Amino acid sequence: MVRKIVRYPEPVLRAKCRPVAAVTPEIRTLAADMLETMRAANGVGLAAPQVAVDVQLAVIDVSHNPDCISFMKINGEKVDMPQHMPIVFTNPQLELGSDKAIAEEGCLSFPRLLRDVRRSKQIKVTYTNLEGQTVTVETDGLLARAFQHEIDHLNGILFIDRLNAVAKVSLKRKLERLMQEWEEDDEDSLSAGEK
Repeated sequence: MVRKIVRYPEPVLRAKCRPVAAVTPEIRTLAADMLETMRAANGVGLAAPQVAVDVQLAVIDVSHNPDCISFMKINGEKVDMPQHMPIVFTNPQLELGSDKAIAEEGCLSFPRLLRDVRRSKQIKVTYTNLEGQTVTVETDGLLARAFQHEIDHLNGILFIDRLNAVAKVSLKRKLERLMQEWEEDDEDSLSAGEK
């Protein structure tokens, strides 16, 4: 089932999410719904707070672009990335590499907004999957960036928080305009639904 993606400035996007205590049927359904919602919106990642659920659960799928990383290791073993997509993860612990890179990012909770964000080039993340197994992934490129972006969501941090001071100032007016457009989009959707 495709769920509604909440948009900035919904308070749930600032929530520090609760750990997933157990993988229940509800968590499995939520994960499946999130994958369907992410794909319907042409996204590469989606975190639970983006569908108004404040738990530490997120999904990622970058298999459409197999050249977006230079390596991926799972539990220390080199793997072929497309075979391990999508990734559904809970309760992540993130270790950031020291080298940084700037790249353009967007967010499904900020339609039509793209900005350059500085993040670690490589990461190591340990999480629990839906089978209850502890998994450690080491990677770089778009997959590393997606992990950082989604884990930020689980901590109530948005990609606009990662912008430099100058970019934040220039964003203010653009964000006000976009929020007005999003409101109009919602009104148009409601009107179309009533017909």
